[in-house]
Amino acid sequence: MAHRLLPGRRSLLKGSFAVSAGLALPAFTRSGRPSAEWGVQAGDVTRDSALVWVRSDRPARMIVETSATESFRSVRRVRGPLIGPGTDFTGTARLRGLPPGEQVHYRVLLADPDDPRRTSAPVAGIFRTVPDRRRDGVRFVWSGDLAGQGWGINPAFGGYRIFDAMARLDPDFFLFSGDTVYADGPVAATAELPDGSLWRNVTTEEKSKVAETLAEFRGNFRYNLLDENLRRFNARVPSIVQWDDHEVRNNWYPGQRIADTDTRYTEKSVDVLAARARRAFGEYFPVPTLRPGAREGRVHRVLRQGPLLDVFVLDMRTYRNANSPGDQTVDPQGILGREQLDWLKRELARSRAVWKVIAADMPVGLVVPDTTEGRPHVEAVAQGDPGAPLGRELQIAELLRFVKHRRITGTVWLTADVHHTSAQHYRPERAAFGDFEPFWEFVSGPLNAGAFPATALDGTFGPERVFVKAPDTANVSPAGGYQFFGEVDIDGDSGELTVRLREMDGTVLFRKTLQPGLVGQ
Repeated sequence: MAHRLLPGRRSLLKGSFAVSAGLALPAFTRSGRPSAEWGVQAGDVTRDSALVWVRSDRPARMIVETSATESFRSVRRVRGPLIGPGTDFTGTARLRGLPPGEQVHYRVLLADPDDPRRTSAPVAGIFRTVPDRRRDGVRFVWSGDLAGQGWGINPAFGGYRIFDAMARLDPDFFLFSGDTVYADGPVAATAELPDGSLWRNVTTEEKSKVAETLAEFRGNFRYNLLDENLRRFNARVPSIVQWDDHEVRNNWYPGQRIADTDTRYTEKSVDVLAARARRAFGEYFPVPTLRPGAREGRVHRVLRQGPLLDVFVLDMRTYRNANSPGDQTVDPQGILGREQLDWLKRELARSRAVWKVIAADMPVGLVVPDTTEGRPHVEAVAQGDPGAPLGRELQIAELLRFVKHRRITGTVWLTADVHHTSAQHYRPERAAFGDFEPFWEFVSGPLNAGAFPATALDGTFGPERVFVKAPDTANVSPAGGYQFFGEVDIDGDSGELTVRLREMDGTVLFRKTLQPGLVGQ
């Protein structure tokens, strides 16, 4: 069945794409009323709830109004938190009791705490709740890696225009697969391109150096919201967000100490930096498990998206062991940590959805090296030895074996991280470790960052690279192309899942359709 584009959403899209392709930065003017010029976001939408985000320019009471129509003739009002400097003037409100499978219009107002009659101009957004009915189908997009390697917001390039291409597909949600900011990547005013011309960035004080203080981490998240394309996208496509390394520092792991020779950092404890980054991440994205005061305080979670889909969001950063050559014969901590791995196995076994998307912030069989400490260590899972599982591969082997023996159907791996797009098919017949069923892994990104050549494959789990598009040289700018996102479309009638790997303008590069109800394929 074709995916629905409901009337209100169609008009919102039409209005959005009538805006000039140039970049319009927020005005950020102070007046007698609060202002919400950083836009709105919705996140982790379920069948009957959603989390709505806003940022004010001053202390204010957050108020959210919802309606079934864009006219807002009949509204339901939710009184949100009082927001102030403790959360960098950001706030989230939980909407509950929403109708499943329906379009929800919402608008956020900010009220003066001393005079509730003085409110901001409303900022509107829209999302669809998760359907109860299988026949409605599911469509979403995914990618990662935003504003990396010094390639920031360039108004002459049209800013982060890839977000408009994703929005044109009218997805139910956007899976933001990590590296949502580059806190370790300063953005200079200009960067030279291969033809001698200049890439010109919007710059801010916080993006002029590596982030160390909480204020600097917050500034990295604010930087991306200067882009009009992203703010428009946030207002009409809800998100499911995870993090990876660049929210903190390249290739970080818990307990790491930054070398004294890295003079960019005066704070040498990565744990201190990660705590500040995690706080800013939770302030600037609508993630319910990271809200101020949330009991769980974690990134990994499962999002039930109706009868057709469950999304298992992994955190391959917080619980990992130290990067190393990856040749251990015993590695209980691995890249997920024991508690998260047990959680994942338990939730996969419980899932009754047709498809189980494993949203990993790093790839399984692509070798991602780490030389930041001057040694040839492993940053992801694969360590380049095509033999039996070693190091972090042991944990992935345990998971794949569990999926096979519990006969868990419909698992698909999605990731970003490596700054190119590709499709890998894993088969036990090609593998050194054979106790698993075949599965697919799809890679996309970057969104607006440097593009890099394809990485080597590790034969332990028998991957075959069925498709790849990547540059031949490192750090190709967005102006040179090689910016990618992926689309997943699940048909409500047949249950088939189709993956399309797309370029920045939406052009389809590769397509693969998978059949429902199979343990492996």
